[in-house]
Amino acid sequence: MTEKAPNKRPVILQVLPSLRTGGVERGTIEVARAITKAGWRAIVASGGGPLVPALTHAGAEHIQLPLDTKNPFRINANSKRIEALIKAHKVDIVHARSRAPAWSAHLAAKRTDAHFVTTFHGIYGLQNDFKRRYNAIMTRGERVIAVSHFVARHIKENYFVDPENVRVIHRGVDLRVFNPGGTNPQRMIELMRAWHLPEHLPVILFPGRITRWKGQHIFIRALAGVPHRNFMALLMGDDTGHERYHQELEDLIKECGLEGHVRMVEPTQSMPEAYTLARFVVSTSVEPEAFGRVVLEAQAMGRPVIATNHGGPRETVVPEVTGWLIEPGSVTHLTHALTQALSMSDEAHTYIGAQAIAQARQFSSDVMCDRTLAVYQELLN
Repeated sequence: MTEKAPNKRPVILQVLPSLRTGGVERGTIEVARAITKAGWRAIVASGGGPLVPALTHAGAEHIQLPLDTKNPFRINANSKRIEALIKAHKVDIVHARSRAPAWSAHLAAKRTDAHFVTTFHGIYGLQNDFKRRYNAIMTRGERVIAVSHFVARHIKENYFVDPENVRVIHRGVDLRVFNPGGTNPQRMIELMRAWHLPEHLPVILFPGRITRWKGQHIFIRALAGVPHRNFMALLMGDDTGHERYHQELEDLIKECGLEGHVRMVEPTQSMPEAYTLARFVVSTSVEPEAFGRVVLEAQAMGRPVIATNHGGPRETVVPEVTGWLIEPGSVTHLTHALTQALSMSDEAHTYIGAQAIAQARQFSSDVMCDRTLAVYQELLN
């Protein structure tokens, strides 16, 4: 058992597979920064990655453990490593953000007096009983954080969990990064050159991994139905593991006669500048997004959005105010929304952009961090 000193500052340990890239990793760093800002101690255990310097810059300590594994023998070995870590650092709360590390962390927390918290970041597959049992570790927290009401409903409908222990805390967008007044003009020029953007055409940006469930094929077919070609559409995303789908999209662009008006481009780290170059942003996944980070980032940058009317975007987009919500998988509905968005006057664009920024402020990373620390405080009390 760990020994608790009187008036000891709380120690929070977050565990996840790695610190490479993605919303889970960024959220971990943001919460770690908030923990240290509160005067508490933040520790993160992971398999490491390029975001470790950002974590240490946030004031947290990183401990490298081989948590990026699903091997049951290694999961058990990791539980002993985490148990030793809890005892050595007198950890009060272990916060698991992914399933395999959660199994290790849960075993370690049971063998100590550390509290156990989980965050349900997505909708995990329920193909069979084994998968359901494997996923269920994310419901074993004394508090289970869901990143949207959509995810919270999924948890309550598919797992045995006390609804009183579920807390909805939307993913946050860092308004210091996604700030319309903080873009770098030189980066914007570099992106315009790299993407060969024409100055006279409005840019439609569709960011997201190149994979079928994101719905890029629906987007291309919808663009083909727009009654004019006064636009440049960019499909921006990583196609690793989906090279065949990438080629299918290239062929579809030609088939629809959209060459010169639709272009596939590499992802960029300069996302605020990418959003700024766009007239509006599209994120119309065929399957529900657990949250939909792109939709919120775009609104924070004052860009109208077109998203699908399911999953997380239903909670962050105000229809006809900050953008449009369309029927999932509907080429016709998306064509109509694209035509409307392209016909916006500058005055309407400015108004919608202002409303979008105001909406995004309700989902800032600061709000997310405050609510997460409040969950920790519930347990510490």
